[in-house]
Amino acid sequence: MAQSSQVTTPSDAPVAAATLPPVEPGRTGRGPALRAALPVLTVLLLWASAFIAIRFVAGAYAPVPLALGRILVGTVALAVILAVVSRRRGARPSLPRGRSLGLVVGYGVAWFAAYTVALNAAEHHLDAGTAAMVVNVAPLLVALTGGLLLGEGFPRRLLVGLLVGFAGVALIAAGGRGVHADGTGIALGLVAAVLYAGGVLLQKVALRTVDAVTGTFLGCLAGTVVLLPWLPELLHQVAAAPLGSTLAVVYLGVGPTAVAFILWARALRASDAGRLTTTTLAVPAITVLLSWGLLGEVPTAWAIAGGALALGGVAVSRTRPRRRA
Repeated sequence: MAQSSQVTTPSDAPVAAATLPPVEPGRTGRGPALRAALPVLTVLLLWASAFIAIRFVAGAYAPVPLALGRILVGTVALAVILAVVSRRRGARPSLPRGRSLGLVVGYGVAWFAAYTVALNAAEHHLDAGTAAMVVNVAPLLVALTGGLLLGEGFPRRLLVGLLVGFAGVALIAAGGRGVHADGTGIALGLVAAVLYAGGVLLQKVALRTVDAVTGTFLGCLAGTVVLLPWLPELLHQVAAAPLGSTLAVVYLGVGPTAVAFILWARALRASDAGRLTTTTLAVPAITVLLSWGLLGEVPTAWAIAGGALALGGVAVSRTRPRRRA
């Protein structure tokens, strides 16, 4: 054993050091960090666009049929994605059982079904930007519950970023007027926020033992099964709706549901629920801009200032303290 070990002498140190590539100050880790941020940024953009699409089709589809149409399309898209992924892996997907399956069904019903219905109903009373603002009370609930129940703790930067971002969200609400301040819509938005937070926390626990793609597909399938009694009403509304509205429902199923939820599940599996969910505080700011440009829903000065503050809170929450050499 003594002969197989290597002892580094002082004369060896300069040689070992000379073989190491030089490190450029300020550039360490930027490439991997950027690659890790791109999926989350994609999720934020897709989810922000969902508020616009829901508002766009509100006149053609009722809340429950719209939810069913969205997650029905999402389930089909996720089935295709799961088949492609399984084929590349050369193995069938491993289906969860027992407690893991119960958690998947739980967040599928809470998030894919109930949350989607509540959000759709809220956007019959609120503009897209205000609805996004109210729903994004959820990151606060996730961060607090995750810290208490999942052992994620309360990092200082996360709490500061959360408070700054939430202050921005509150600033958007403070400037509401007319359709921006509908009490029924705000109440429905808060219900959606609670369902959203519960779905995230259930999903975080489920992803400890369930693959992200499989879990997302099964969750969406569970939500679809719950809403299937509204299938006749959905078919009736599809026949009567303009083509543009129906295409928007298809987009909701493929983009903000299938693609976004897979990216989200993979990111959630590798991150704390509180820290990751805080990034969604940027969604109201993005939604306000999209709503302004696509739907002509002009934001107030308060909304613009609040959106900037919300983005600042996300930036603070996602930074990590620098380590000294």
